[in-house]
Amino acid sequence: MDVEALFEEIHEALSQSDMDLIRRAYGLAAVAHADQERASGEPYIVHSLAVAQRLAELHLDSATIAAGLLHDVVEDTIVTIEDLRQDFGEEVAKLVDGVTKLEQIDQLSQISHRTLEYEEAESLRKMFLAMVDDIRVVLIKLTDRLHNMHTLAALPLSRRRRFARETLDIFAPLASRLGIWQIKWELEDLSLRYLESDKYQEIARLVAERRADREEHIAEIAEILQKTLKEEGIQAEVTGRPKHIYSIYKKMERKGVDFDRIYDVRGVRIIVNEVQDCYAALGIVHSLWSPIPGEFDDFIATPKDNMYQSLHTAVVAPGGKPLEVQIRTNVMHHKAELGIAAHWRYKEQQAKRDVAFESKIAWLRSLMDWRQEVADAGEFVDSVKSDVFQDRVYIFSPKGEVFDLPAGSTPIDFAYLVHTEIGHRCRGGKVNGRLVALNYQLQSGDQVEILATKRGGPSRDWLNPSLNYTKTARARQKIRQWFRRQNRTENIARGREQLEKELKRLGVNHDESYERIAGLFGFGKTDDFLAAIGCGDIHAQQIATKVLQAEREEHEEALKLPVVAPPPIPTPGIMVKGVGNLLTRLARCCNPLPGDDIIGYVTRGRGVTIHRKDCLNMLRREDTERLIEVDWGQGIQQTYPVVIRVIAYDRDGLLRDIAGVVADEDISMSAANVVTRKKENMATITATLEITDIAQLSRVLAKIDQLPNVLEAKRQAG
Repeated sequence: MDVEALFEEIHEALSQSDMDLIRRAYGLAAVAHADQERASGEPYIVHSLAVAQRLAELHLDSATIAAGLLHDVVEDTIVTIEDLRQDFGEEVAKLVDGVTKLEQIDQLSQISHRTLEYEEAESLRKMFLAMVDDIRVVLIKLTDRLHNMHTLAALPLSRRRRFARETLDIFAPLASRLGIWQIKWELEDLSLRYLESDKYQEIARLVAERRADREEHIAEIAEILQKTLKEEGIQAEVTGRPKHIYSIYKKMERKGVDFDRIYDVRGVRIIVNEVQDCYAALGIVHSLWSPIPGEFDDFIATPKDNMYQSLHTAVVAPGGKPLEVQIRTNVMHHKAELGIAAHWRYKEQQAKRDVAFESKIAWLRSLMDWRQEVADAGEFVDSVKSDVFQDRVYIFSPKGEVFDLPAGSTPIDFAYLVHTEIGHRCRGGKVNGRLVALNYQLQSGDQVEILATKRGGPSRDWLNPSLNYTKTARARQKIRQWFRRQNRTENIARGREQLEKELKRLGVNHDESYERIAGLFGFGKTDDFLAAIGCGDIHAQQIATKVLQAEREEHEEALKLPVVAPPPIPTPGIMVKGVGNLLTRLARCCNPLPGDDIIGYVTRGRGVTIHRKDCLNMLRREDTERLIEVDWGQGIQQTYPVVIRVIAYDRDGLLRDIAGVVADEDISMSAANVVTRKKENMATITATLEITDIAQLSRVLAKIDQLPNVLEAKRQAG
């Protein structure tokens, strides 16, 4: 392999500017690796050229081939990503950076030097796809691994075996899922050569004919079949499918039989138009050659669980050699090849099923078949992004174990996934060696270490959905279980404290007893209700929503509606019971908010003013005949001004932090006023927020309440 051979491979497909880019990449790689040798003793640049050659054979674009030449310069030389960005542009730099990150995953995953369990290998394969923004990064990594496997003999025996095992567990299935069958079978055969050397040599000897001879034999059989099917009026496509050494080995191992009992070392596939043609073709095959007993499967009448459909039979072909025949329609073949039937699962025979991931892999595999359908490889790779895997994150423990969590998971979720007690005692987390907050959202590739105390328990704040401490149901369930096991008296006291705090924070003045509120949740005893709040089964937002809803329903028919002539302009979002269009406006004295229990007051010439039912101005009124029943309608979503009051110890940046929380919730702050008392070092901040509903208000108040130095954050009533 030399640079001229590479240019011969690509010169017809790429423009002169593309060729110049690749030449410059080769020049830098040759200089950067000038003093480096591989374990075999050959110059390091040979490896870079081999990777680029494979990428060229896949007809990838110039940026990918250039990145293949440069894929090791950042990891192994003094060249930086910034250098590449300046010399070759953002695209090449991003590809090399992605490969470098995958190298770091490799190093982490090799810490334990053990055979990966299926779940770990599966997560690591998915991580390789989820970690990159461009699938070309994975293609570079696969070609890099393939050349390393071809030159594995130079490494010590222990490293050869570990490298081969990792290739078989991770990279060969990854190539399979991307539809790169040539790389897949090469990786599998090379891995078997080092993992089961005796078996590999034995099968290689037993396959007496060379692959070319075998394919010639299959071509002769295909010609006979094609001719006979045509004579019988069946339009069909007949192709050969010779087996590779690893495929034969796996079938021998799975069936527990010797090589002589493997009937699909040679195989052909017949593709027809209609289902009835499948059975007609089967009859023709059996009329030409004797079927082997016990080797017929009808997956058309009885499809596999993964929807795979085909007829499988084995016959004694000319020369007395066994031949496997698969017969299917174009539709069945299309489904299988595109991965809709999860063809890779049929081959790998994995025990567990991840339907969402299978559908994404099927989509990805369908795009990978670009050589037959897409003329412009650059157009193809631009369209394939691995962000289809963004609903999961794949992280490492300090020991290199791989964990699979939902996107948005935190160190607390990770701690409970590792062990319940670690979750209970979690007090902090390190991500990639740096301390992070407990509600930090983990990213794929993060290495996470949990800092735990010797004893202790979780915080009730971890269950507050507004604070985003936990994403997984497992973590929340374990936290609730911990609180249920605690002292019942303490849970009741904590529950009463949380109930009072939430109702006060929202400015809800209610006349109901705690027994009444408990009844709204189906509790017969108040203590049971308060204990449920204390252990986290019921959270504050649920309480506020339930109380407000109950008050609305209770007063729905309480007042009679006077006859009022309707002004022409209604206010969206407010419904006056029993009347059409009425002019309405929100009272400034109590600033009602969707979710509040409200009532209308009929003014003279100004329509209906909307107040909260607990507004002091309404409670003091004697002209109750002017009160009118109103409700929040389903009209255009609006924002409503709500005044909040925050009491805190004064400090620099307090108002900035509060404004930051408000902005993060997409809430506008229309006014703010700060009053400080220097002697007590206290500050009172009054702010007007534009809120859409009561749930949003509860959420933002809970987050402000968590800020350092804040003593209380509540809605200002009246």
